[in-house]
Amino acid sequence: MFEDIRAAFCYDPAAKNIFEVITYPGVIAIYLHRVAHFLYILKIPVLPRWINHFSRFLTGIDIHPGATIGKYFFIDHGSGTVIGETAVIGNHCVLYHQVTLGGTNIQRTKRHPTLGDHVVVGAGAKVLGAITINNNCKIGAGAVVVKDIPENSTVVGNPGYIIKSDRQKVVDEILDHDKLPNPLAKKFKLLEERIAELESKK
Repeated sequence: MFEDIRAAFCYDPAAKNIFEVITYPGVIAIYLHRVAHFLYILKIPVLPRWINHFSRFLTGIDIHPGATIGKYFFIDHGSGTVIGETAVIGNHCVLYHQVTLGGTNIQRTKRHPTLGDHVVVGAGAKVLGAITINNNCKIGAGAVVVKDIPENSTVVGNPGYIIKSDRQKVVDEILDHDKLPNPLAKKFKLLEERIAELESKK
C-alpha cells in the first residue's frame, strides 16, 4: 500500500500530501484490488468479486481480482480503466484513464497482456491478447497493441507501430505525447511527394 502511495507522489506532480493521495481513485482501486487478489489466491468464493464491484462503483476502475500487479503501480485519474483476469503487470508501471488490458478469446487460458517493469500506457490505449509488453516501453494515447513489443520501445497508432527502439531516442519523459511523431502523416507525405513526382513526368 505504501509503495503505491509513493508511486503516486513519483508520477503525479499534482500530488501534494498523503491525505489527498489516499483519496485518489487509482490508489483506492489498487488498494481494494490487493485485498481482493489476496482472497482470490486463497480461493475464497464470491467475496473477491464483491470487492471488485464495490471498487468499480467507487472509482470507475475495473480490475479483475485475478490480475497480478507488481509494486509501485499507479493509475492516473483512471476512469474507464479495465484490467483483465490473467493480466500481469510488473513494477513501476503507470496507466492512464480508459486503458484496457483485455483479452481476445474466451478460452480458460492466459488471454490478457503481460507488462514488464517501467511500462507506461497512455490514455485510451488498448493492449489486447496474451502478448508481452517488455520492460521500459511506452504506449501512446489511443494506441491499439495486439503484438509483442520489445524492450525500450515507444508505440503509437492503430494498429500499434513502433517508433522508438534502443538505438533511436524519441521520448525522454514518462510520456510526452506532444513529442510523439505521427507515422501515418509521414507515410502520407511520402505518397504525396511520389504522386507529385509522377505527375511532373507526364
